[in-house]
Amino acid sequence: MKHDQSFSTGQYRFAADAMLGRLATWLRLLGYDTFYEPHIDDQVLVERAQAEGRIILTRDVQLTKRRGVRTLLVESNNVWEQLRQVVQTFSLARRPEGSRCPRCNLALVPLDKEKAAGRVPEYVWQTQEAFHECPKCRRVFWRGTHIAHMEARLSEVFDE
Repeated sequence: MKHDQSFSTGQYRFAADAMLGRLATWLRLLGYDTFYEPHIDDQVLVERAQAEGRIILTRDVQLTKRRGVRTLLVESNNVWEQLRQVVQTFSLARRPEGSRCPRCNLALVPLDKEKAAGRVPEYVWQTQEAFHECPKCRRVFWRGTHIAHMEARLSEVFDE
């Protein structure tokens, strides 16, 4: 792995190659800025990573041999093992105070409950108090029943 030691924890920005879409989604949910476009050419990915100071996460050994770009060769096909490798390599912390949209990669912003009315299922609106929204795609997010399962999996990844 090639990466710049001058980055401190929490300042990492990633670019995931076409084989790592699920990893990109989880990094975004954890709050890490992770570029992911599955249909771009490797050279475009490298140029974007260089221009934006991103570390490329890849399963492609050839991509790790490119000069002038930081890379991490992701060793596993399993998303949880991939996430654990990235977390351990860069000493990433959980960042529950901020999530990013799993589709758009933008930071989610708080959404008043009243503005969520009609945009989420009625039961969700009645039982939840906190909502967030993606400023680009306008998807609405809330801490639903799936959160307990997600938290359990993340506890394993972070060795908690």
